[in-house]
Amino acid sequence: MRQNRLRSIWRSGGAAVNGWLCIPSSFSAETMAHQGWDSLTIDLQHGIVDYPAMISMLQAISTTDTVPIARVPWLEPGILGKTLDAGAYGVICPMINTREDAQKLVAYTHYVPRGTRSFGPLRAQLYGGADYFQHANDTIVTFAMIETAHALDHVDDILSVEGLDAIYIGPADLSLALGCRPTFRQAPRKSASPLP
Repeated sequence: MRQNRLRSIWRSGGAAVNGWLCIPSSFSAETMAHQGWDSLTIDLQHGIVDYPAMISMLQAISTTDTVPIARVPWLEPGILGKTLDAGAYGVICPMINTREDAQKLVAYTHYVPRGTRSFGPLRAQLYGGADYFQHANDTIVTFAMIETAHALDHVDDILSVEGLDAIYIGPADLSLALGCRPTFRQAPRKSASPLP
């Protein structure tokens, strides 16, 4: 099975740099993948990327050794399995608030005996290799998004779940949950030059 470079980077004590994709375009995904990112996340939760667009974006990313990740819309076994079946090598799941949520996430993203993921890795086998099933549980990376005050209070419990690989901080929702206003940095607008 194709290795997951994120795991290799982490094992060596390194840090991975991840890019974010919210434009439903295989060409933009391919362009980003050729810029040297360690991983790229396709955002299915917010924005305008749908499942068919994700497939073409995963295909574009696979022209490089950049690790394809997807942020799914919610903690739901159908979309998690379908996203992994499409060839995502990692998933970021929003609104993981408790140990129980994290346990469900691990179960939905792992095959038996570690989980309950249904078998059907159609594109995943093309991307990962014929032995995908034998190694998927040890190769796929599962991220829990921490983005509420409740999750923050229970982060140690969430992190104690075996099979959960990492957490991803959701800054906007966590800001709201902590009584702050989420802000996004925008480039200053330039005023139009008057015509001569």
